[in-house]
Amino acid sequence: MLGRFFAKIKKGLTKTRSVFSGVVGLFTGAYRVDAVFLNKLEEQLLLADVGLGATSQIVEKVRRGYLDREVGEDVKLFVRQQLREQLLDPAEGLAFVPGGVTVIMIAGVNGSGKTTSIAKLALRFKNDGKKVLVAACDTFRAAAVEQLTIWADRIGVDIVKQQQGSDPAAVAHDACERAKARQYDVLIVDTAGRLHTQTNLMRELEKIHRIVSKQIPGAPHEVLLVLDATTGQNAITQAEQFTKTVKCTGLILTKLDGTAKGGAVFGIKSKVGLPVKFIGVGEQMEDLEPFNADEFVAALFEE
Repeated sequence: MLGRFFAKIKKGLTKTRSVFSGVVGLFTGAYRVDAVFLNKLEEQLLLADVGLGATSQIVEKVRRGYLDREVGEDVKLFVRQQLREQLLDPAEGLAFVPGGVTVIMIAGVNGSGKTTSIAKLALRFKNDGKKVLVAACDTFRAAAVEQLTIWADRIGVDIVKQQQGSDPAAVAHDACERAKARQYDVLIVDTAGRLHTQTNLMRELEKIHRIVSKQIPGAPHEVLLVLDATTGQNAITQAEQFTKTVKCTGLILTKLDGTAKGGAVFGIKSKVGLPVKFIGVGEQMEDLEPFNADEFVAALFEE
């Protein structure tokens, strides 16, 4: 049974679904599973940005299970199930700390939708009845603190900040102290948008991680990496570099509504092994949805 968010996800994936129709269309017609069909399946999956690793696995399983058999509904359902299994992860959802402060660090390059994702998460937690605090630790980028402050004021959550150029780890330290003293449920820690070539910023990310873990036992409880879906397979490189610096626990995939490259989620999951926690399927504040593998794949195959 599909959930109540299915219609929204289906609409948000319109551009990706248009590309994925090439995969779905392979299962209409009198074909047999032979070398020609397998080549077409591989081609269409790659065109849908599923990625070489995930595509190769799926095509090989179809070859082993259905070679020389007629292409029917059973083959379609098998491919759909394989795509679903590519995305399933026991670590879906967020790990909240009962009776304490749950610390969520947010990482990602500038322009990925990191700041907006933080605001959307904060609003979601607030609407769930949680007391939320935001730490503006992206002190290097001009206007980053101001932007996060505007969002915090708009949605009605508290923020800890210092002037631009301040020590990000000091901001994180102060935020942890306030979160404990005033019994916040969730602390969301922003970090500077960075690339793997910016060694100093990567070190700051490690430093923030250390400070947070000293202040609050077990923290950070989640480290979410924000990736821009419009970059397609290039997002894999970003994910690999970030996970070398800090142990990420999951992904937020943004801007899915604006791209036909949503199939990249399969390649990212296959290559990096991180669960997708949330997906952005629109520009409204309520358009950051908890990821559901069943609904995502179903949306791709729905007419």
